Amino acid sequence: MKHKILDRLHEEKGFLSGEKLSEEFGLSRTAIWKHVKALKADGYQIESVTRKGYKLVSSPDIVNYDEIKEILHTKIIGGKMIHFNSLESTNKTAKEVAVVNDEGTVVVAEQQTKGKGRLGREWISPNRKGLYFSVILKPDTDPTKVAKLTLLGAASVNRGLLDLGIQSLIKWPNDIVINGKKVAGILTEMSCELGTINHIIIGIGINVNQSKEEIPYDLRDRATSLLMESGKAINRKELFAAILNRLDQFYMEFLQDENMDGVLEICRENSAVIGKDVLVIQGGNSRKGHVVGINHSGELQVRFDTGLETVFSGEVSIRKEDEYI
Repeated sequence: MKHKILDRLHEEKGFLSGEKLSEEFGLSRTAIWKHVKALKADGYQIESVTRKGYKLVSSPDIVNYDEIKEILHTKIIGGKMIHFNSLESTNKTAKEVAVVNDEGTVVVAEQQTKGKGRLGREWISPNRKGLYFSVILKPDTDPTKVAKLTLLGAASVNRGLLDLGIQSLIKWPNDIVINGKKVAGILTEMSCELGTINHIIIGIGINVNQSKEEIPYDLRDRATSLLMESGKAINRKELFAAILNRLDQFYMEFLQDENMDGVLEICRENSAVIGKDVLVIQGGNSRKGHVVGINHSGELQVRFDTGLETVFSGEVSIRKEDEYI
């Protein structure tokens, strides 16, 4: 109900009386006041004046459904959004609620206290400085094709950034880089049994408005933020909606005939590794190779001294010898 009251406050330019809200929603004045109090607790600045009612003064810098629905144009992704001020990890929570929530549900948090990246690495997630969200997908497809969906996430972030005029590159399979430094990561996790997918979680973390001082000192040579690279604060709501819109577009194409040609082309054209000499690190071993391309299955093609090989995502890291990428 508080969401409906918020909609009415958004629509009204001046004060909206508690009596009118009571009549519209069939609630007591006390119930209306409680919902307004809850909105204030969420960070909405609402002026309350006796005999005049309530007036929305400003909205907080939060990324919930109410704040992006006017610019969200999706068919599946974001149909339901579960918003938290703080979570250990959006992927962890998404996995916990995936069974009882429809495909396309988005779990989003303003901060993560135990954010997780690929290979178990920590993802630093300060409050309202980045975007931290996970999308629940339930495609009727073979589990062996799931690796492609990480590239779907990467392509969505790349295109969403471009929609805001920000150029970026994709470091196969799941990192977004700007000027050779990581600005975003994608973590894809799957639950399946007997060849059937229960759900897939695509988790996305983006450093948006962190200053240099807010990037851990030991990561500053390989991590950055959109603020640091562009020199200006980025509207998190616009970026969030842009990425979800792109993710929905690409996922709908995948559902139609499992065609990922457009996504793969984006990943190839905006690759940070194709044509580069890299170190392929697997376990405790590393090998020098030259990245030739990305094949139709989304796997990396690397030429080693021993010949051309297909490199699968998973326990593999790609690095240049002297820098992050």
